[in-house]
Amino acid sequence: MATSSSPRRWYALIALALCTLAIGLDSTVLSVALPTLARDLGATTGDLQWFTTSYLLVLAAALLPAGMLGDRYGRKRLLLIALVLFGAASAACACAETTGQLIAARAALGLGSAVILALMGAVLTVLFGEDERPRALSVWVTANALGVPLGPLLGGWLLDNFHWGSVFLINLPLVVLGLVAVATLLPESHGDRERRFDWLGVVLSASGLVALTYGIIEAGERGWSDPRALLTIAFGVLALGALVFWQRRASAPLIELELFRDRAFTGGTVLSTIAGFAFFGLLFALPQLFQAVGGHDALGTGMRLLPVIGGLIAGARAADRLTARLGARTLIAAGLTVIAVALAAGAVLGYTLYGVWVTAAGVGLGLTMPPAMNAALGALTPGRSGVGNAMVQSMRQVGSAIGVAVLGTAMNTAYRDALPAAAPDGVRDSVTAGVAVAGRLGDPVLLGAVRAAFTDGMGVSLLVAALVSAVGAVLALVLLPARMERAAVPAESGT
Repeated sequence: MATSSSPRRWYALIALALCTLAIGLDSTVLSVALPTLARDLGATTGDLQWFTTSYLLVLAAALLPAGMLGDRYGRKRLLLIALVLFGAASAACACAETTGQLIAARAALGLGSAVILALMGAVLTVLFGEDERPRALSVWVTANALGVPLGPLLGGWLLDNFHWGSVFLINLPLVVLGLVAVATLLPESHGDRERRFDWLGVVLSASGLVALTYGIIEAGERGWSDPRALLTIAFGVLALGALVFWQRRASAPLIELELFRDRAFTGGTVLSTIAGFAFFGLLFALPQLFQAVGGHDALGTGMRLLPVIGGLIAGARAADRLTARLGARTLIAAGLTVIAVALAAGAVLGYTLYGVWVTAAGVGLGLTMPPAMNAALGALTPGRSGVGNAMVQSMRQVGSAIGVAVLGTAMNTAYRDALPAAAPDGVRDSVTAGVAVAGRLGDPVLLGAVRAAFTDGMGVSLLVAALVSAVGAVLALVLLPARMERAAVPAESGT
């Protein structure tokens, strides 16, 4: 296999970047399509949340076992299988005719993405040594970020000119390129091939995450006093508590709790999770703001997402240089502070000067994500790179899913509370539905009330995200060590 001194490692990175690009495209294409899906499929705000969270929850739940399976059966082999599944699920999303079908197809898409994400970081840990790994991670993050701006632009143009299913079909050419690149350029590698599979841990983690997220979304739909929502949340918390209890006693646990004894791993994992919470919550709200409040079409919405993406790319590129000067702890704390200030400003300004605060939020995300992930991944040895990277990615996706659920629920609750008591039926389903009802009735007063209510709701969700980011800035100074020592990464057997 290629080692950290082989020239092929940079060609292998091309294969990983293509895989990441496909996933990056998928994350933002859906965001731009949410208002269209609300209209064409009659989706409520809860349905829109599930379009995102079904993908993220399966992604998070499958990342840990995917890392184990990659360590045992070969990372290249599983990457090829995952790319085929990702392509098939993309086609299924494009053909969905109901909200239920789309949610199911998105879940399958999450399974394919889980294997891809779980194994890419593990391969990077083996291919690149301590000195080159930050640069390789920047290429990886930039490839993901490149998919993010392309997604809104391509998706917006496709939505304005073709059926919404076309936004998922753009994944297919990248899947084909990824298959060819992985098959020809990526060397095979393994980790701990004797590790037992923790089925009970998988069941407890999956059921706990799904129940907790389902309860939060249902609370936004039915109210926080709804017994079913509260019982589901309680079940999710109990299942996750049982997971921790079991992991302490299992002979071959799904989650290696010993990893969290390393401050760099713990801090990097927690802080990248917080960044994911803020980022996906923002992507859920902004397209609805631009289309429902700003009145822009899908392509215009995609173009207006470019400031956050441009800021993210600029921040990620600068993070490599700034980490050497300031240290990861200071830079991550500064990045989360920038996010908090930007989101708080957004809560006050709303659609006014959106380009300024959205760009600032993107810069903060770029300054936070690469050094946080490098702090965590740099603490891993090759034998634990598969399961360790899967843990980092899983926690980040959990943060993203909970971010969409919590921030979407906060926004939905505040939106409904701000609507006039005599608002017609259907207005409370979503802001897209509210704008459509006001348009059919020819009622400019109702239209203004719907837009104002959504702006208020988004302001509440941004304040929640700003508070979480501010807490993260403090945690960065507490959790991360001043100097981070890296685990040795020796060459690994190709068999």
